[in-house]
Amino acid sequence: MGVLNTTTPTLDRVATLWRLEWNNERLLCAVYRGAAGLQLCVESPTGIIASERFALKPRAVARMRALRDSLLRRGWRETPAANS
Repeated sequence: MGVLNTTTPTLDRVATLWRLEWNNERLLCAVYRGAAGLQLCVESPTGIIASERFALKPRAVARMRALRDSLLRRGWRETPAANS
């Protein structure tokens, strides 16, 4: 499990939904667990792009899948999971 470093209390990564790459740019969509519950983050190697509370419901998962699919249509490609 990874740990997200932010100015808020430490969050533990519980799942990575997808990893994408385009022109040496990388994005990661992951679910973290913290004191306030689950948090969904889209992040780059340099920081968090978007973050919101996450309820494990079909609508929330579908939104992240739709974002992934949209990025794939625009030329992003999936990258393999890191061995960590």
